[in-house]
Amino acid sequence: MKGNTIGSFALVLHSHLPYVIAHGRWPHGMDWLNEAASETYIPLLNILYELVEEGYSPKITIGISPVLTEQLKDRAFSEELLTYLDLKIEAAEKDATEFKRHSSKNLQNIAFMWRDHYKKLKTYFEKTYKKDLVGAFKNLQDSGHIEIMTCAATHGYLPLLSQDTSVQAQIKLAVSNCKKHFGKKPRGIWLPECAYRPGYRWIPPVGAKKEGYQRKGVEEFLSENGLDYFIIDSALLKGGKAIGVYIDRFKALKQLWGQFEKQYQPREEEFDKTPREVYLVSSGEGKKPVAIFTRDPDTGLQVWSGDWGYPGDGNYLDFHKKHFPGGHRYWRVTSPKSDLADKKEYNLKDALKRVPENAGHFKEMIKKLLSDYHKKTNKKGVVCAPYDCELFGHWWSEGPHFLKLVLKWVSDDPEIELVTCSSFLDQTKPTQVISIPEGSWGEGGYHYIWLNQWTQWSWKHIYADEKRMQKLASEFETKKDEKLKNILKQAARELLLLQASDWQFLISTWSARDYAELRISEHHHNFNRLCDMAEKYAKGEQVDQGEWTFLGDCEAKNKVFEDIKLEWFARVEYPPR
Repeated sequence: MKGNTIGSFALVLHSHLPYVIAHGRWPHGMDWLNEAASETYIPLLNILYELVEEGYSPKITIGISPVLTEQLKDRAFSEELLTYLDLKIEAAEKDATEFKRHSSKNLQNIAFMWRDHYKKLKTYFEKTYKKDLVGAFKNLQDSGHIEIMTCAATHGYLPLLSQDTSVQAQIKLAVSNCKKHFGKKPRGIWLPECAYRPGYRWIPPVGAKKEGYQRKGVEEFLSENGLDYFIIDSALLKGGKAIGVYIDRFKALKQLWGQFEKQYQPREEEFDKTPREVYLVSSGEGKKPVAIFTRDPDTGLQVWSGDWGYPGDGNYLDFHKKHFPGGHRYWRVTSPKSDLADKKEYNLKDALKRVPENAGHFKEMIKKLLSDYHKKTNKKGVVCAPYDCELFGHWWSEGPHFLKLVLKWVSDDPEIELVTCSSFLDQTKPTQVISIPEGSWGEGGYHYIWLNQWTQWSWKHIYADEKRMQKLASEFETKKDEKLKNILKQAARELLLLQASDWQFLISTWSARDYAELRISEHHHNFNRLCDMAEKYAKGEQVDQGEWTFLGDCEAKNKVFEDIKLEWFARVEYPPR
């Protein structure tokens, strides 16, 4: 710990991808995971280990969702990634030959840059990290340099799930999975889409309108399972207009927001609360309150916004324009309003020259926010900066270089302390208990991105399947028959994969709509066929070989969460009062 500081900086990264192994490659499927690993996870590990080698302790808090962790540990991922990297190297070499024939010297040099870049990534993956990215993150945590937090098992959108058993299963599996792969229980959780719901008499938003039923608040499940904190958007803390972090990137979201905005009234802003403080949310009588860290809106926009934030700098690599068939990028942003035809050629040296200025500005912004708060209150506050991990490297190619400099320069500043969320929590020991409303990070701070005219049909199936799973789990969980348990456990896996919030997001953004709809349909079909099979088997009726083959195929294709337990789906451990 440093002495005489004015406050702390907590960088929080959230890593997640839906389950894509054996569910297609390109343009939707396995290549999402390959891209994220090569463009974000390996570069991030590189800068973290470089900082440690240079005498720094990066102290970031990083969430790796359980379903992503399972995929990164899967042997199929290692094989696929190596093949992918070889293809990227080959594509760059072909591009270089083409550009040489066309006398395009700069483009040829960029092609060589990509070739060398992917060769280095392959060496890092095979030699440095031994094909084990999860282990590489674990080693950093074991050495005290980072904190690993968790997320709901398959990134289910918790406020809209209709059964408390579903929320319970998502959280319990998250905790057990993190302990299994990272060696210790997590203290924090990134709620999927930062979506929260307090306890109240809840009426399902889809289906026949019946009398509501009492639901537990999300924070109650966290407290019961030993989780100490979660992250919220600033609008949930203070009210006011929520910031839509993705709305500039997807035209379909702007269309949806245009419809939703007419009926939306932002909550009046509460100026007595501040993102500089950590507060507690009561988890009910006899339960430990759970702390909340709040996203700082000022620093958030500097990194999220492609229009006027750092990634919109004209020198940085453009995300959208690619050279096919290889898919490498050779052009720069030019300006946020430039169309693809107006993009100018990329220059790596010019791009890297911009990184120190952006990182320096960001570090000074952190310091000013902390200084202003310290002068006003004489307290040491925190700037919590949570981002999707894939923003750095994938969306913003130069992002990892930016992160390294920010972490380095914050560490060098004697007035600012770099902290993990847990370490700040332990230092400050917050006592003020508040209530926060239902909501998420989306524009408007509510659920419309995941529940709208395009996605309502998906929730109808999810709600029916949740009830069926609860019924069968409660009926058969005590049975000693292993075959029956195996059928039901695979049904539970299919339900968890069905619940992933990614599907509604992909539908609402129109970014992979057909793929998401097919995945919803597939997991719903698998779930119900397995439930039919379980009921037939339990009655002692003949189950033909084709059905056992179907079970085996499902187990092979969707082989996640070996440690799943039926009791989590059968009943709520601590029923709502």
